[in-house]
Amino acid sequence: MHTDTERCVRAVQSKDARFDGWFFTAVVTTRIYCRPSCPVVPPKAENMTFYPSAAACQQAGFRACKRCRPDSSPGSPEWNQRADLVARAMRLIADGVVDREGVPGLAARLGYSARQVERQLRTELGAGPLALARAQRAQTARLLIETTALPMAEIAFAAGFSSLRTFNETVREVFAVAPGELRARALKPAGAAPATPGVLSLRLPFRAPLNPDNLFGHLIATGVPGVEEWRDGAYRRTLNLPYGHGVVALTPHPDHIGCRLSLTDPRDLTIAISRCRRMLDLDADPAAVDGRLRSDPLLAPLVDKAPGRRVPRTVDEAEFAVRAVLGQQVSTAAARTHAARLVTAHGERVEDPEGGLTHLFPAPEALAALDPESLALPRSRRTTLTTLVRHLADGSLRLGAESGWDEARARLTELPGFGPWTVEIIAMRALGDPDAFLPSDLGIRRAAKELGLPHTPAALTARAADWRPWRAYAVQYLWATDAHPINVIPA
Repeated sequence: MHTDTERCVRAVQSKDARFDGWFFTAVVTTRIYCRPSCPVVPPKAENMTFYPSAAACQQAGFRACKRCRPDSSPGSPEWNQRADLVARAMRLIADGVVDREGVPGLAARLGYSARQVERQLRTELGAGPLALARAQRAQTARLLIETTALPMAEIAFAAGFSSLRTFNETVREVFAVAPGELRARALKPAGAAPATPGVLSLRLPFRAPLNPDNLFGHLIATGVPGVEEWRDGAYRRTLNLPYGHGVVALTPHPDHIGCRLSLTDPRDLTIAISRCRRMLDLDADPAAVDGRLRSDPLLAPLVDKAPGRRVPRTVDEAEFAVRAVLGQQVSTAAARTHAARLVTAHGERVEDPEGGLTHLFPAPEALAALDPESLALPRSRRTTLTTLVRHLADGSLRLGAESGWDEARARLTELPGFGPWTVEIIAMRALGDPDAFLPSDLGIRRAAKELGLPHTPAALTARAADWRPWRAYAVQYLWATDAHPINVIPA
């Protein structure tokens, strides 16, 4: 929307936080760029120019505002509601692929040439993959500078910079201060509790409103013992990351999600934050979603009662696919039991000094060698599970950020035991398709009947056409009509 100057000016003048991340405002007189909701007095309209990304602002010679910190605003909802080349590239960049594999690695994952990827990103975002990754590295560096006591050389390495000199130059250019000055400004006041060594405490922003009940309730109710837990008001889980593993604790607050991260390797910070944001659907645009669903008179009361519902997703697409198979035609408790057995038998053990987490969820490579006879599942379900993990392990089935939603659906449908419900629940919670729909789900059919909606799958699918492209969010509102533990955060 950065090309709609009149609309952007109105958003800046009204300090509308709903547009944070949609575009960035650069002020030509001060050479500073801001988020639309910046609290300072808005500049004159003729002094504003608008960019689609922080990286584009930085490439044009603007530095980040010290008041509104636009580099830390919620991400653009565009990348979560699209599955085209640019959207998939942005999700991979957020996952740190450029830092780990370079632009050729990014292009290979997407199935395009590096030149095509570069051209598409520049056309839509005003910056290429290297500039976008650089902007992300700068934000990671800022987090580490302000929230840890790590030496600057270690921060440079952890944030993905190739040298300390490049790190210093980038921080000065993006934030107009030296790294040491950033740390000095972030010093805690006297009497503040000291930080726990090795633990990063962050605030994850989101677009309001956010209703945490079904989001955290779902993650808690379906949590796998040893991998996930609810402790002291926080959802905690282990993370399997490229350079090591981690433990995250996520706590809902009215204006942010509290995030405590413990990582075995600080280079995993960017991808850990990206995966947590994705799991909690924090880059969603509730104004667009709820506005669309409110247009249906039967859904409007549900939206008005508890607006801002998010889709609970996952930090590991392969893990969720395995758990979806384990949950076929069984209760939530039974699915947790089956998953816990797999974790105990095949998961890597971890230490958790602050809680009761014990394992990482086993990777497909670890599960590919399991003996089907050891699974307490019906024979057909064993075949479904072993076939799935074999395809995930050999790379013939990919469900990561690079995956096209329609292609992944087609590949899943080819596997034995994968019906519409399993394919769509994976599309909704693993692939992140905001339009995934579950018309055959028992809870959805029961809610539809109570609301006076058609409750046969075909008729409900036809009726739900008006909810597109947000049918996955409609599912959350329909599920919330039931008194199920997934809709309640435990006391």
